[in-house]
Amino acid sequence: MNKYAIVIHGGAGAITDVSLYRESLAKIIEEISILANDGETALNLVTKAVTILEDNPIFNAGKGSVLNALGKVECDASIMDGKNLDAGAVAGISGVKNPVLLARKVMEESPHVMLISKGAEEFAQTQNIEFMPEDYFVTEARVKQLEEAKKSDQITLDHSDVEEKKLGTVGAVVIDCYGDIAGATSTGGVVNKKFGRVGDSPIVGAGVYAENELCAVSATGYGEQFLRTTLAKHVAEWMRYHEKDAQLGAEAGIDFLVKRVSGLGGVIVVDGQYRVGVAHSTPVILAASKTWDTETKLHF
Repeated sequence: MNKYAIVIHGGAGAITDVSLYRESLAKIIEEISILANDGETALNLVTKAVTILEDNPIFNAGKGSVLNALGKVECDASIMDGKNLDAGAVAGISGVKNPVLLARKVMEESPHVMLISKGAEEFAQTQNIEFMPEDYFVTEARVKQLEEAKKSDQITLDHSDVEEKKLGTVGAVVIDCYGDIAGATSTGGVVNKKFGRVGDSPIVGAGVYAENELCAVSATGYGEQFLRTTLAKHVAEWMRYHEKDAQLGAEAGIDFLVKRVSGLGGVIVVDGQYRVGVAHSTPVILAASKTWDTETKLHF
């Protein structure tokens, strides 16, 4: 059996009913673990995992993303290859079925790390990236969510009702059988966002980071707090200098987030020794993990 370690997440928050997410996350982990055991690369594994998450409308990424103040879907995504620190990201894009696929094209087919808005969409058209009509992305639940946010003219985090709040992002981190590491993150952002707002998800070092022999990190939470603390990179550097494992690194990162900016959210981590880490400052993180020698674990 090939060695691998995988962690995925579908957001974090005060989520009272996790049953909606349990089956989906477990199925994704199982599907990705089969590919990992067959020798698929870390970069392809995180791409596949996030693509599946983007296609599922229960998560705030791709189809089913939250709506901005104009009632439109604007997505951000990033991906990073730990072998060479290559990275690609897109921000403020509309119509792209799978933003993570476009982020990977930016990494592999352009000289840049990040493209935004119309320019990113124009680049997508040159790369045969699939576009979908607006109604593909918009769900009834998201329309109602925006209506509630507009009543008080608030920019809110992804939430299903007044009592329950969910910080909406999806992501994946993997170390493959070759010892290579990769990470990816994708989101629709925050409800009723205005003025071209971009969060941490497409920012290397904040919402994603990957470096071979060290770790890969994907973050989920209140993006401005993760940007101010460059949290993904903070986790990696803490692990580098303390020579600790993925779980301790994840916990140290969230401890720093809370102490410095009262941050809300979570991180998932894999390290170079095939260990996994999950930590959060919210009541719940929607995460699942599996390694070559363990069963699927749901981190609810």
